[in-house]
Amino acid sequence: MIPRILLLLLAGLLSSAAADRPNILLVVADDLGFSDPGCFGGEISTPTLDALAAGGVRLTQFYNTGRCCPSRASILTGQYPHRVGLGHMTQDIGHPGYRGCVSEDAQTIAEVLQPAGYRSFLSGKWHLGTEDPTKHGFEEFYGTLVSAKRFFDADHLIRLPEGRKARQYPEGEFYATDAVTDHALDFLDLASETPDRPWFLYLAYHTPHFPLHAPKEEIAKYANTYQIGWDQLRQNRVQSMIQQGLVPDSTLLPPRSPYWNYGETETDINPAWDSLPADRRLDLARRMAIYAAMVDRMDQQIGRVVENLKAAGEFENTLIVFTSDNGACAEWDPRGFDIVSSNQNILHTGEDLEKMGSPGTFHSIGSGWANAANTPWRLYKHFNHEGGIASPGIIHWGGLDVTNWEAGEIIEQPFHIIDLLPTFLDVAKIDNEPALTPAGRSIFRMHKNTRALFFEHEGHRAVRDGWWKLVALDGQPWELYDISEDRTELNNLAEAHPDKVTKLSAMWDEWAAKNQVTPLPDDLNVKYLKAK
Repeated sequence: MIPRILLLLLAGLLSSAAADRPNILLVVADDLGFSDPGCFGGEISTPTLDALAAGGVRLTQFYNTGRCCPSRASILTGQYPHRVGLGHMTQDIGHPGYRGCVSEDAQTIAEVLQPAGYRSFLSGKWHLGTEDPTKHGFEEFYGTLVSAKRFFDADHLIRLPEGRKARQYPEGEFYATDAVTDHALDFLDLASETPDRPWFLYLAYHTPHFPLHAPKEEIAKYANTYQIGWDQLRQNRVQSMIQQGLVPDSTLLPPRSPYWNYGETETDINPAWDSLPADRRLDLARRMAIYAAMVDRMDQQIGRVVENLKAAGEFENTLIVFTSDNGACAEWDPRGFDIVSSNQNILHTGEDLEKMGSPGTFHSIGSGWANAANTPWRLYKHFNHEGGIASPGIIHWGGLDVTNWEAGEIIEQPFHIIDLLPTFLDVAKIDNEPALTPAGRSIFRMHKNTRALFFEHEGHRAVRDGWWKLVALDGQPWELYDISEDRTELNNLAEAHPDKVTKLSAMWDEWAAKNQVTPLPDDLNVKYLKAK
């Protein structure tokens, strides 16, 4: 294969047709907390994302669906997830909105970009319930069809279409985040063979989804960072967010969020860090150090792609979007789990601490750190409070003059991942809509907060209309918040504005009926949720 950069040099500049339609790089992290990147208030080293934010814009109200499968369906189809059969996960429970795989009438970004001559590639996580992304418009695929399972096992990731060969790695040198990037760069080499055609690359990392796995040298960077605990970390992050202008000076941290230890009777509030025994604090600090190392390594790998684009002269003509599929994952309690996603926890002490994060281990961060990762919002993945559905969003493009935005600007207007497909159609200059009219709108064509956004997952539900947000836990009454003054959802105004609750809940009911959300299933067929 001729190196991509050499081909571009030989071909000269891209044709005027290709230059008129930018390349599109969509980078999606997995279970990344809102405040994890440095440019969103975090202490984790993310110089690549920070540079993209400085040269582009940060979206501080960029919403997802609260869970991986539904979010990935929305990202790729521009639809609310229930409308295309992925209202929950990949189990088919017999309801139209919960069939466990993306519906046949849905078209992906890759498919709708084809009329404009785009080549499309996917490296990373699919998780839409079907067995071959190359049947959905992608020419080449490398990654996992399901959820993240392990990062040091090359057999967990596959190459498609059938007959394609994945890269081979020497024993002990495979790490999934790096391999996903390696194959993404291989795909860009393929794209360089047709320099007159733009490309779409969906770079879908499964970092920092559990299990917590990272190279030792990365973990070492954060070995002492998190011994301050989650209470101090939340304070540090919200102060950084205030200093960066990401949240108002008046932002108050909510109390520590509750957790629900599914399958057990334990339901409580995340404990104060200082109330924990010393050995437990060491175990938990190590878990968060591994998590941070995973994010750090992902940023390095995104940096490899950015440098490749710059070397090839394609950086300024590439629209780059970065986000996460949902908030940080609390499963299932403050201690985190081990071996398998469950209520099982192992307290690591002594020499065993150093083994955490290495091949053969399996850990999660737990609800206390997830609460901190989502600073300053309430709750986490699975839920429709801000901690579950608010993602860090970054847009970088040399052609950003299609808006009135300036480099480094912070954009507070609400957007949703359903807007990605329409945005890409917009910049690709495709007028024909997919068979299913997208639920979203082009980000570059929305200049006012003039539409409602809707959410549901596992019975948790929400509607955002203007500055009002109506939200509820499964089986619980609606809560009402004025997001313009109280985005941390501290002051429930439901009793003070019953007319607003009535109006917004009726809007949610109408949306739910039209999008195959309701009737809500009595049994989602998962072990951690009891049938109703």
